[in-house]
Amino acid sequence: MSVPHVPLHVTGRILLDGNREVGEMWVRDGRLSLLRPTPQGSPATQIEGWVLPGLVDVHCHVGLDAGGAVDEDAAVKQALADRDAGVLLVRDAGSPLDTSWVSRRPDLPRLVRAGIHLARPKRYLRHYGLELDDVADLPRVVREQARAGDGWVKLVGDWIDRDLGPDGDLRPLWPVDVLTEAVAAAHAEAARVTVHAFSTEVIDDLLTAGVDGIEHGTGITPDVMPEIAQRGIRVTPTLLQVGQFGAIAQQADGKYPVYASRMRRMHERRYEQVRAMYDAGIPLLVGTDAGGTIDHGRIADECSELVAAGIPPAEVVAMATWRARAYLGHGAMVEGSSADFVVYPADPREDVEVLRHPTAVVLRGRVVAP
Repeated sequence: MSVPHVPLHVTGRILLDGNREVGEMWVRDGRLSLLRPTPQGSPATQIEGWVLPGLVDVHCHVGLDAGGAVDEDAAVKQALADRDAGVLLVRDAGSPLDTSWVSRRPDLPRLVRAGIHLARPKRYLRHYGLELDDVADLPRVVREQARAGDGWVKLVGDWIDRDLGPDGDLRPLWPVDVLTEAVAAAHAEAARVTVHAFSTEVIDDLLTAGVDGIEHGTGITPDVMPEIAQRGIRVTPTLLQVGQFGAIAQQADGKYPVYASRMRRMHERRYEQVRAMYDAGIPLLVGTDAGGTIDHGRIADECSELVAAGIPPAEVVAMATWRARAYLGHGAMVEGSSADFVVYPADPREDVEVLRHPTAVVLRGRVVAP
């Protein structure tokens, strides 16, 4: 039995997008109205505060934990944790679980799926991705994943090569010609490709192949930042994940000293790296990399990390809301759009820590949290 919609009357400072602000709006039958509606039925519930479009986590893994795929009950708990933190739109950047059902549940965030991570045997985390024995299969499998997902494909671009022994370090997984063919196959299916990339060595190949997004981007050097900015390639810094590089390096000490040294360097300069990308004009997105070893519902932590890197709070808020929604094809709040928004007690553009304290989370026109 579905829960009926309760009319809402929202007042305060309502930020529809980066350029439009209104003082009040109404919600009926799950839809927004910026025009005063004709009174009907029960009186509207009053909500007041600073209002933003629902937050977006563009690098999140619903259906995945440290051991691989989880069951549906666990996936629901993950999605609810994101929702209650104000995330109402998720780009699932790879999951071994078929999560196509998530967006059909009215109580869960909208989900844009990238299918399963594509990797190679022993060159990624066990039980996370689809491992290809023959690199020549990549274009075919990319085409399959493009058709199975929601317009995105996720590739693992680099990982430690343990076969090199103590000299083991991050190395690209795919020959550049195969990678280029695979990206073209995705584009032929009207899908975009985003790629896990820690190292510097993989970046030129990604640019040659024409990828649409880069995840992490810790190896992007200043000399290629202008080109990435000019092409409009989105980079998701995932500072919560990069914040774990020191611990990863400690685990690798002794057995893989070269790799450990590199991970430690990238950890130490993580804020400098992100600020350099921002200053170069690279369009950045906000992603927590939740799933695996990072808990869901930490979007405020990721935003705080971006501010710590020197990005103004107002810019971080834009990255986490209307810019990401537009990029994923879920635009700003307009007349008749789905009522997906979050209410705060103060302006997060002045203090990003406000994102930790939503007073109301409204999804599809219903107050779902707190």
